[in-house]
Amino acid sequence: MTAVAIWRSIGGSDARRRSLWGCFLGFSISLWTKTEVVRIGLNNSSITDASVLLKHYSAGAALLAIMYYIVAVYGHYPADGEMARAARASRFIHLAATKTALASFALMTVMFFTIVDRSKPSNHFVSDHAGQWGATAYMTVFYVYLGCSSANCLYQWAGAFRREERGLLRVGLGMMACSMLLGVIYAFGRMLAMWFWLAVQPSEGVAQKVESSTEAMQLLLFVLFALGVSVPASEKGLLRVRSWLSLARLYPMWRELMEAFPNVPMEPPRSRFQELTRRDMDAELRLDRWIHDVADAIEKLRHHVPNNLMAAAKESTDHSAVAQAYWIKAALAAKEGGAPAGSVAAFEQPVATDQAGEVAWLRRVARAYKKSNPGQAQSLLAAAGADA
Repeated sequence: MTAVAIWRSIGGSDARRRSLWGCFLGFSISLWTKTEVVRIGLNNSSITDASVLLKHYSAGAALLAIMYYIVAVYGHYPADGEMARAARASRFIHLAATKTALASFALMTVMFFTIVDRSKPSNHFVSDHAGQWGATAYMTVFYVYLGCSSANCLYQWAGAFRREERGLLRVGLGMMACSMLLGVIYAFGRMLAMWFWLAVQPSEGVAQKVESSTEAMQLLLFVLFALGVSVPASEKGLLRVRSWLSLARLYPMWRELMEAFPNVPMEPPRSRFQELTRRDMDAELRLDRWIHDVADAIEKLRHHVPNNLMAAAKESTDHSAVAQAYWIKAALAAKEGGAPAGSVAAFEQPVATDQAGEVAWLRRVARAYKKSNPGQAQSLLAAAGADA
């Protein structure tokens, strides 16, 4: 949680990113207060049981950040259909969440310093205060806030899970919904247990067993939530990695084409290292530009080669991608040799249904282009000229 909070703090400044950063920061602080060193250190400070109040503040702030994230995601949909219900719920949350959170925190603070028995530091707050009405009232305020916030997130993410068709995003939404279901069970289950203990004083062993089992449930909640948020991001990350690898594969052919036609790219080609490490443009967008750059350069090359160069290239190999790579190599050699511009030569380009198919084809062409040599290009030009 801490690592993700640090990572997201430098990931952008839009509403969604800020909300997720706040969520992970709050949860990470809450988890740190559960560690033995931090818990004992704070509980034995001048403010007895300070770790409890800090843990509840940070967890409550994290849930508030989640609800703002939900507003940012689901608050802008048309006013009809199932999505409209999610949007209306999000807008209601936007109006009520902050006021409700502040009122809950204020009430918890007053109760913590007035009616909660803090005569001695506690190691496990819930079990140590089992059967005490002050701690029960204090925890009831927190658990109602926690349970209602989790229920709202569960409603939004379960609905999004039903509507979503993309595989990884659906898995992530399912994990996030399950984490909030555990949050609802955790909050209201603990609250009911504490109220029951007011009537029937539990033994120390039973109280600790209930607290430890629900604590394990909460830790599972954190794991599912972190994984659920990360799964959709991993899909985008994988797409970015694939785009970057495609750029690395296309670079040699793209650079030679751009040097032959410097007016085609929006800016002159940089070195391989500079192109693959630049951060002013997403890899997916640069890959899309490179695809168009290559297509534009090929279109210009068609004016500098014999009409039957493609037929000669196809006769030299059984693979269409290799034939296209040979054609490009020979066409560049012809232009560099001073071939004047003329009529448009024949060229075969398979029709791709989407960008992924186009990229896959160009990667095969670029692989064959890298293996080709000037001698093959000259032989192919000679064969095309002889046939002509």
